[in-house]
Amino acid sequence: MTTRRLTAAAAAAAALIGATALPASAAGHAPRPHRDAVVISGVHLDAEHRDHRASRSLNKEWVAISNHSRRAVNLDGWTLSDEQGHTYTFRHYRLEGRSTVRVHSGYGRDTRNDLFQDRRTSVWDRHGDTATLRNAHHHFVDAIAWGGERHRTRPADHRTEHRAHHR
Repeated sequence: MTTRRLTAAAAAAAALIGATALPASAAGHAPRPHRDAVVISGVHLDAEHRDHRASRSLNKEWVAISNHSRRAVNLDGWTLSDEQGHTYTFRHYRLEGRSTVRVHSGYGRDTRNDLFQDRRTSVWDRHGDTATLRNAHHHFVDAIAWGGERHRTRPADHRTEHRAHHR
């Protein structure tokens, strides 16, 4: 074999080994996040619900969103809505891996663990409703339903619902 052929064979072998050893992200194929990583993990409704417009009562009403993956998920543009069309849109929020954020109905200062819809009236129907989470592309992510004809449970129980996964 000539030197030129040996050099060409060595270069081809190095290119083949290098291409197979590259991680998927380096090859332009970033791994997709797991579909079930972000879920509605709970609902809490004010059990007393004496004044559905009192700030304290509204802040006791929340929906928990959990990220079960190890990676943070950018929720910017995601929405959380009820059956009546009340919609909260996440703005500039990143949910860290293995963490949960509570989305309260009332007024408050947003933190890493608590976000506020800044509403003056109750969003969630204690007798029966569905919380639906959609991503920034308006694709269904998760839903949780309670009360009504679906189940006969107390709405204060934060896992009283029918879970809907449309995958």
